Amino acid sequence: MNNFLYGLSVWAIPLVLCMVIHELAHGYVAMKLGDKTALREGRLTLNPVAHIDPMGSIFLPLILVLSSSPVLFGWAKPVPVNFNALNKPKRDMGLVAAAGPVSNILLAIIFVFLGRIVLEFVPISSPFFMWLKDNIMNGILFSLVLAVFNLLPILPLDGGRILASLLPKKLAYQYQQTEQYGMYILLGLMILPFVLGVNLIGLFLGSILPYLYNFIMWLAF
Repeated sequence: MNNFLYGLSVWAIPLVLCMVIHELAHGYVAMKLGDKTALREGRLTLNPVAHIDPMGSIFLPLILVLSSSPVLFGWAKPVPVNFNALNKPKRDMGLVAAAGPVSNILLAIIFVFLGRIVLEFVPISSPFFMWLKDNIMNGILFSLVLAVFNLLPILPLDGGRILASLLPKKLAYQYQQTEQYGMYILLGLMILPFVLGVNLIGLFLGSILPYLYNFIMWLAF
């Protein structure tokens, strides 16, 4: 039981924190750019209860932990954004979308500095040392994976929103019509490795994550 609670805490705490910060960043930047929808609906808070999606934030991660899955995946409730209420909807849509991945990269940097503090001031013999270390390492991992995964140029992911904001108006409109198929495309990409042995998402993550991780470590050390 203790091992289960330990494993659950060092995975769930950083995962929930990364998801909450990601959604909070979307809502905060949207508010600064003219849309107060998230503020009115009580989503500009660090309280995880406001952001938790029962399936994506609790049940799916719990099932993955119980099944000893090597991968932990989840999601929070998307922060509501009324793009038409933004000061410059097309441009600001990209800025609001970029806020999520940027916030996770900044959070990863904070986790790295927290790791330095733990190594400096918490004795290795302390019963809290390994717990803190595991939370921090998982926090770095989740932050970077969440940031890069969301940069996939598929709507409704952040990368899709950013791309739509950069395309000429006519192309952007045509591209936005693909959003209704976005979740099916993502599901297909996730199933692809098991069907054809081709992991396009893994290739995308692998082409960016190592360089981003090394860059963050260079900043910290």
